[in-house]
Amino acid sequence: MSNSEILMELRNVTHGYSLRSGSTLKVIENLNIQVRYGEFLGIVGPSGCGKSTILRIMAGLVKPLSGVVIFRGEVLNGTTPRISLMHQVPTLLPWLTVRENIYLALMSRKDLTERAKQLKVSELLELVELSGYESAYPYELSGGMRQRVALARALVTDPDLLLLDEPFSNLDPLTSLSLIRELEGMWFDTTLPPISIVMVSHNIEEVVMLADRVVVLGGRPAKILAEVPIELSRPRNKKSEEFYRLVDELFSLIS
Repeated sequence: MSNSEILMELRNVTHGYSLRSGSTLKVIENLNIQVRYGEFLGIVGPSGCGKSTILRIMAGLVKPLSGVVIFRGEVLNGTTPRISLMHQVPTLLPWLTVRENIYLALMSRKDLTERAKQLKVSELLELVELSGYESAYPYELSGGMRQRVALARALVTDPDLLLLDEPFSNLDPLTSLSLIRELEGMWFDTTLPPISIVMVSHNIEEVVMLADRVVVLGGRPAKILAEVPIELSRPRNKKSEEFYRLVDELFSLIS
């Protein structure tokens, strides 16, 4: 694969945390992951294997102990509005309205007028089907609606790369399925950001529903056990034989 086809690359990335004893507990070691242009990449693995740590490194929030992160051909040093991270629990500010929470991501943009910022927020509210809830506060919303606000805030900066950290894990099954379908619909629309998506999840079915390719992690410190292409037509049928074959294959690799 040529470098022009790679949006982000983790090269020999190792990370861990310092213990009171003075030693370092490694979470991931010599990890090499490529995120291709136009790809929905899934990352799965057992609890505690460093999936969320990998996303924070990709977002520029955490600097690895060793190795390097390349984004659009350059070394990533810190955060950038071209990469958005959506957390497992919506990190909404309770004293701000829905509109204000989304607008927050645009406050520092000097290249946009105030009118352009407000228009962008309105477009995202419509996209995630929250028009009419602009003045509501987070405590007035359901869990699914709060996740929609978080998704709108992640997309409002027009990121090239969207990182999703267990985005559906705190939702009921029906709400989760609804949001999965909506995210898939947005992914089909090439006029919308982002260029690529990386999602980590412990839910294998969710990953098979959405991903083009799945990286399977295992061990401590975590290493890549396998990479599995998901070559299913979209929208995907959860009841198909091939869907369940892939789910079983991924479960077998993790367990």
